[in-house]
Amino acid sequence: MKIAVVFDSAGTLLRMHRVAKDIKTGEFLDNVVSTELVGKKPYCALMVMQVDSTRLVSCPPDMKISDFIRKNGIDIEVACSRSRIEKTDALKLIENNTEVLMNDLQEVMAAVKKKCRDIFYMGVGLIIDLDTDSIPYVICTGGRVYPNTPNVIKTLNEMGVGIFIASGDSMRNLSVLAMNVCVPLQCVFEISTPERKEEIVKNLKKEYDKVIMVGDGINDVLALRAADLGVLSIQQTGKCPPLLCEEADIVIKDIGEIIGIVETLHKKPVL
Repeated sequence: MKIAVVFDSAGTLLRMHRVAKDIKTGEFLDNVVSTELVGKKPYCALMVMQVDSTRLVSCPPDMKISDFIRKNGIDIEVACSRSRIEKTDALKLIENNTEVLMNDLQEVMAAVKKKCRDIFYMGVGLIIDLDTDSIPYVICTGGRVYPNTPNVIKTLNEMGVGIFIASGDSMRNLSVLAMNVCVPLQCVFEISTPERKEEIVKNLKKEYDKVIMVGDGINDVLALRAADLGVLSIQQTGKCPPLLCEEADIVIKDIGEIIGIVETLHKKPVL
């Protein structure tokens, strides 16, 4: 039986540490789940900035983020949203914003570095709200590979399983992850929106007898539905949100459980 496993990255292959800053109150939210912030309202979205973090640190703190993005030609992508949000609408909102400063991003970056010293990579983003035409949060994420992730990937490879990564992150970070866990770059899909993840799973189902989707957030729901087997990983949080539990066929507490799941599928006859 030909089996493919599609992994989300953050929270699934990587343990993440996130810090968000509430722009209105100045409050810092430690170990926040970005998809939960986005999921509070239908027209919120997480916008990921495609930029090396070192460029952000060297910027004047009082520079507006909108000015930084425009002057440096920074690309931004919609990484996660409850409802479909057009990139053009999101970019217009960000371009017109005058409240969010580079200092806001620099502060959340410093907080992540302080909490997670062995960061594998770092990403930054903005959470926008089209209903209020605002940027309520800036967010920074630092991640490191779960200790058993490389061995899981190695074992699946030895079993002849097709391994893919579909993530909302950019190839700048994903290429480093792929190299460390030995997944070919042609099997890595960057800037994968929920709809894109669903499409990836559906396309793989044309090539494989069974496709397993492994994810941990609301941005994985469509892919979990589309897969032959939807696996929800709660290794990061230890919690099982009701919506995600309803959509998943299996809930795992450790990425290593995927090996047993694949072994069980191998024993089942193809109908």
